[in-house]
Amino acid sequence: MRGCKRSSVRGCALALGLALLLSAASSQAESTPITHGTLELIAEDQWITPGHTLYLGLHFELEKEWHIYWVNPGDSGEPPRVDWKLPPGVTVGAIEWPTPRRLETPSIVDFGYENSVTLIVPMYPDASLATQLVEFGAALKLLVCSREMCIPGKALLSLALPVKTQPALPDPQTAHLFATTRKSLPVPMPGSWKVKVAETNDFFLLMANIGHPITQAVFFAVAESQISNAAPQKLVPTGSGFQLTLMKSDQLLKPIPRLKGVLALSTDRAYLIDVPVSKARSSSGTP
Repeated sequence: MRGCKRSSVRGCALALGLALLLSAASSQAESTPITHGTLELIAEDQWITPGHTLYLGLHFELEKEWHIYWVNPGDSGEPPRVDWKLPPGVTVGAIEWPTPRRLETPSIVDFGYENSVTLIVPMYPDASLATQLVEFGAALKLLVCSREMCIPGKALLSLALPVKTQPALPDPQTAHLFATTRKSLPVPMPGSWKVKVAETNDFFLLMANIGHPITQAVFFAVAESQISNAAPQKLVPTGSGFQLTLMKSDQLLKPIPRLKGVLALSTDRAYLIDVPVSKARSSSGTP
């Protein structure tokens, strides 16, 4: 399939033909080929217990130097989009996104995943679910990119699981994938932390008192066009935390009341940040 240059990926994604990839419904799902990788719909448990949350996973295995995108893709690209086909009595929750990586080229910075990644999706079966077999269907639109080009595609996945009344047992074939992914999920910041965000005309200053100094931190904004993705994030360690200067995006045209995102620290742990934005004492220059 033809690809498109990274600089024009959003426009040419609409123009290119999309590959349609199919997988058969099975309690033991098979990997579906996608451009420069494979995709599989997996379950954490061996069966469904009515009234108890079931976790499914969209597991990507990507060829070297190819990647997919986080919920905020950065300067280019699009995250995977999923349209679920669910039976009566089952509802779906939001995708749980692992902490992304900065994917840098000389001109742009994107946020996403290389090599292997699993996107966890909770499913909520009703307590009254009485069918003996449940089939989940997922229609995905995705963009797989290298540093030079992107290729859009589609995938149709399905997975069938039995329904039993007894507590579900983990599937030994998939347990390690869910365990690895949960280690990379951002968690709520501790209640003892004191985090503030002040803004000037050009910058946000994220100030954190967490009880000890930090020498490495990267902030990923959930919303697009708030932070300049390619601009350096200046870190100043303090005795009890750090200050992180974030350049505003030139596409940010109006004030934002809160700054929301993921803060990845040198401790190899990432935290969910959602704090109000206040005016800095100085309205110009670097805070």
